[in-house]
Amino acid sequence: MPPAPKPRVSFRTLALLRGLTVVAGCVGFFWGITHIARGEASDSLWDMEARLLQFETFSRTTSIATLESAAAQDLSPCDNHAQRALMLMEIPLADTALRSGAVQEFDQRNRSLETRARQTLGCTPRDSFVWLLLFGLETQHGIPNEHAFDLLAMSYETSPNEAWIAIRRIVVAMPVVRVAPEPIQQKVLAEFQNLIRHGFVEMPARSYLDASASTRSLLQSRIDLLDSRSQANFSEALQKQQRS
Repeated sequence: MPPAPKPRVSFRTLALLRGLTVVAGCVGFFWGITHIARGEASDSLWDMEARLLQFETFSRTTSIATLESAAAQDLSPCDNHAQRALMLMEIPLADTALRSGAVQEFDQRNRSLETRARQTLGCTPRDSFVWLLLFGLETQHGIPNEHAFDLLAMSYETSPNEAWIAIRRIVVAMPVVRVAPEPIQQKVLAEFQNLIRHGFVEMPARSYLDASASTRSLLQSRIDLLDSRSQANFSEALQKQQRS
């Protein structure tokens, strides 16, 4: 039989997967929970979540072992911190599967993430991160529709001012900001501007460098409204990332 075709990957899909991977983290370390009791597993996953939200992540081997462990399988969907840790670990696995052409694994990871996210929302419907994750998954199917942007709107509604979610949200939302409804577009642009104003320049700089020329013009209009110190800090972050 001929080999299964690789998934067709658009620039927008890659950008969105990159955004979801940034949501998960950037720096690798090795640590697992595969042989511990349920209560200890929950505590360990809470610790993992704290580390992942500081942009640490895990090796592929450890992530898979943790996700497949009995402790993870038995975890209550209402243990939202532990469930968030598992979602943060699975996002990079989906990204890797997409990039390598592993169609079945990519589909399986997406189904797993969506199931876990929706089960978590059943207990904690105001979890902004989970709404953002569902938006990211939805947009992989192509140009986002009204339903997809409703998911992003819920992420803003449930956490409009928290920096930890904002720095992740702009990376996921920026690739589709040009096609977003006007109210959502203004929220994305305002969040970009506010992050820079409050000194969180790294992710806005990354989003700016990855953006198309038309999107950059939108972003530049917001940068021009910032005070000179904020503009200088952002310019320095841009130069740093261009050199790296």
